[in-house]
Amino acid sequence: MLQYKAGYKFVDGGVHAQVLDFPAAITCADNLDGARKLLAIALVDVAEAAVESGLQLPKPNPLQTNPEMDIEEAVYLSSIS
Repeated sequence: MLQYKAGYKFVDGGVHAQVLDFPAAITCADNLDGARKLLAIALVDVAEAAVESGLQLPKPNPLQTNPEMDIEEAVYLSSIS
């Protein structure tokens, strides 16, 4: 299981979410709970696409941060097809 870092920013109408150390994983939702769920799905989707394309997954960086984010927390990539 790989641990990446998620960032969440509250914006008008919802929450913007991205995996800070896997920038292709990005989404948005109406609320934080929805953003967390959709970001976990987005992370799996981009990881699977990378593997299918023969690319290596980005190395998790626990020091990655973005001062524009309102919340930063761990997000886990547990399995990909």
